[in-house]
Amino acid sequence: MATVQERNPDATIYVGELDQKITEPVLWELFLQVGPVVNVYIPRDKVTNQHNNYGFVEFRSEEDAEYAIKVMNMIKVYGKPIRVNRAQRDKKTLEVGANLFIGNLDPEIDEKMLYDTFSAFGVIIATPKIMRDPDTGASKGFGFVSYDSFESSDAAVNAMNGQFYGGRTIAVGYAFKKD
Repeated sequence: MATVQERNPDATIYVGELDQKITEPVLWELFLQVGPVVNVYIPRDKVTNQHNNYGFVEFRSEEDAEYAIKVMNMIKVYGKPIRVNRAQRDKKTLEVGANLFIGNLDPEIDEKMLYDTFSAFGVIIATPKIMRDPDTGASKGFGFVSYDSFESSDAAVNAMNGQFYGGRTIAVGYAFKKD
């Protein structure tokens, strides 16, 4: 394991949406498949010892980290797609407001398919969310995608609204928070 002064923040990635079953050794083995891992850290609650569904993986080089982001983002682990990004993300981009509602989704469309389709228009800043029945896990037929800029979200609305996607004509527009 690397000591603190040897850490390379540019070669460190953030891994989010982790299942509680994922441990540091599991994360190490998972990311070792795509490059040489130097360090793995999953912050834990000091009282419950549960992790908060995210962690960090440091690679030997920035190139290895970039490759891991491209290959591992949205891979399903324990049935849930994980989110993989640079660890040093500009916090200002988190709440831009460029959030889209996607309606009339075919039940077969999952989060990875949404990500793969809508990432063509720009940087998606959070895992696409498909609303699901809490008991069955079945899609409710709508979801949300959040971009880092309005240019990206405008492009997605203009290109995708009214398009045939997964066997249905989808509605794409800006999402508005309920009061």
